Amino acid sequence: MSSMPPPPPGYSTPPPQPPYGMPPSYPQPGPPMDASKKVAAGVCGILLGAFGVHKFILGMTKPGLIMLLITVLTCGVGGAVTSIIGLIEGIIYLTKSDHEFCQTYVVEKKEWF
Repeated sequence: MSSMPPPPPGYSTPPPQPPYGMPPSYPQPGPPMDASKKVAAGVCGILLGAFGVHKFILGMTKPGLIMLLITVLTCGVGGAVTSIIGLIEGIIYLTKSDHEFCQTYVVEKKEWF
């Protein structure tokens, strides 16, 4: 039997293709899966911003606790400030594109505004 000569240096073989009709195994372009949190975080920021619920949805425990404690420890007086912060952040979340939202709040983990 004759064997094939080795490929020249610098030559790379293409990756194997999936069988016909099967989707490719590499990730498809599009928004990451965490973009689904955008609407939930935005609506909760607008409605429940004083309690920091939108921060907990995004996995930001420390800022969420800060907002919650300000509201609870001041018997609701500090809730006026944290609710305005939540309102602003909720509007910002909802007006960003999925890609911008994921880049800013999921990848970079920006905590405030």
